[in-house]
Amino acid sequence: MSKISVVIRNKNQSEALEFLLKNLRQRYQEDIDEIIVIDNMSDDDSKKIVNKYNSKLVQIQNFSYGGSANLAAESALNNIVVIFSAHAYPVSHDFFKLIKQKFSENNNLAGLRCLHNKNDYKNYIDSISSKIDPNKSGLIFCGSAFSKKVWEMHKFKDDITTMEDKEWSVRVLKNGFDIEFSPSIFCYDIVRNHRQIFFRFKNETIGGYQLWNTSYSYNTANKGLLGLILKLTRRFVIELYYTFKRFFFLLKFVSNKPEKF
Repeated sequence: MSKISVVIRNKNQSEALEFLLKNLRQRYQEDIDEIIVIDNMSDDDSKKIVNKYNSKLVQIQNFSYGGSANLAAESALNNIVVIFSAHAYPVSHDFFKLIKQKFSENNNLAGLRCLHNKNDYKNYIDSISSKIDPNKSGLIFCGSAFSKKVWEMHKFKDDITTMEDKEWSVRVLKNGFDIEFSPSIFCYDIVRNHRQIFFRFKNETIGGYQLWNTSYSYNTANKGLLGLILKLTRRFVIELYYTFKRFFFLLKFVSNKPEKF
């Protein structure tokens, strides 16, 4: 049975990183051959956490999404590379066993997308392949596995703004390889602040235009602004309405409490 290298991309997420490494070591030790942390010059306790869980630390100074993915592949000893972000973690008990099984069954497999959100579940249940929908059924570089042998023929683009996983998916599919789902379930546990959300929006706008030829115009921008203002206004009115409903319910409850059991 093939062995697995787990590679984790991390920057100043020591708390989340420790939870992920603890999970991997306690629940999946027999399935994993090595754990590598690609660290983007963290200044928190990430290095101590890596050492604590007997993992390999690889530093990256000039971070790019494609460049860090290439470094992940270069650093891995095994053909099957599972890539996580520090803020995600596997959940299903057979997470890695299913991945190994899929690779053993298909020698033409370039990668596997695991399951973590409703888009994954819907495309998996409806059997929508990556050839039909490379965006939602192709790789996402958190909770995906890829073949190092295929990567050696088709490196990740290190000059792409974002969506290096989707670009690679499209490219290897065009070259005749397969990308499938694995019913391996993980949790993507992150809450982004407004600055991080805007940063992601910028990258996805550029990446969507470059990769999917998404159409943008002044009219699109104006409609988007108007739609967002209307959405925020509606949300504010509804929240205010139910805030007062809760308030008046509590007043009524305090004046007429039911009997305790």
